Amino acid sequence: MEKLFIGIDHHKKYCQVCIMNPQGQIIWENSIPNSQEAFTSLKAQFPNVEFSSVIETSRNWGMLYDVLDDLGLHPVLAHSTKVRWIAESRIKTDKIDARVLASLLRVDLIPAIHVPPREVRRQKTLLRQRLWLVSEQTRIKNRIHDLIDRNHLAAPDRSDLFGTAGRTWMNHLALPDVDQKLLVSQLSMLDHIRLQIKQTTLWIQEIVKAYPFAKILETLPGLGPLLTPVVALEIYTIDRFPSVTRFVSFCGLAISTYSSGGKTYHGHLIPQANRYLRYAFVEAAWSAVRHSPYFSAYFKRLAFRLGRPKAIVAVARKLCQIAYQCLKEQRPYEERPYKLFRPVAIT
Repeated sequence: MEKLFIGIDHHKKYCQVCIMNPQGQIIWENSIPNSQEAFTSLKAQFPNVEFSSVIETSRNWGMLYDVLDDLGLHPVLAHSTKVRWIAESRIKTDKIDARVLASLLRVDLIPAIHVPPREVRRQKTLLRQRLWLVSEQTRIKNRIHDLIDRNHLAAPDRSDLFGTAGRTWMNHLALPDVDQKLLVSQLSMLDHIRLQIKQTTLWIQEIVKAYPFAKILETLPGLGPLLTPVVALEIYTIDRFPSVTRFVSFCGLAISTYSSGGKTYHGHLIPQANRYLRYAFVEAAWSAVRHSPYFSAYFKRLAFRLGRPKAIVAVARKLCQIAYQCLKEQRPYEERPYKLFRPVAIT
């Protein structure tokens, strides 16, 4: 059976499609709408043919990927940045992009990305919605703090201004006309977002019950019931990472390295990574150094030498490595005493 390769340059309303045979000859090329009917009609033009297709990562790649998968076009999701590294062109058009993708697919040079099942991708969307709601809650709180500071008011001596005592104090404030309206409005928005966060959290807790290894992640210091779903859904399966180094890199906690002329320089964290996992492990690290004797001692030793920001990243990396080992070995985390390594002098 003949095999054809489809390169698709995906846009919001249409796709530029290039179909290439194993010899590299273009046998069909055109733009078509982003619909299942259009791709069904395209496939019908080539009966008794095995297809392989490729699209690049974009904001809305999921729907087209599912359409191609349902039609049996064997889609591959390409890392858009790495594709540019391999085949960047001085002249960039939709037609050229589709041809490049088809050519790379034909010679098996596509930097492919792991695509979890459709249901998992939908669950991750719900999880990311909660993260967005939390960020919006923080922004509203900051605006309320700014409003109170602008009126030179002394807030109650409480650790959380938005707790019961602080909220009672704010409800009884009498600010100038405009500021009072803004305060009432922002407190109302805060209440609404808190309800949305609570409801979304309940949905996520139901979803994560289907992931057996989530129980292992919950035993790690700092993760707990809120960050565990983030790590569980973003990982999906630990078996897709052949080594702890690859896992740490995927989580965005590996340090960039430049080595030349016998000299090695270590820079910032690598930018190409899963930002949700990086966020989860860094947030967990702050909690771990407060509640785990092992991570507390590890953090204090590094903070004295490197400073707190670099030390907390190192703690997050260590937590990431331990999570990988626990998931690989299917065992819970065990707290152990921190032992400072001291090299033994050889006489």
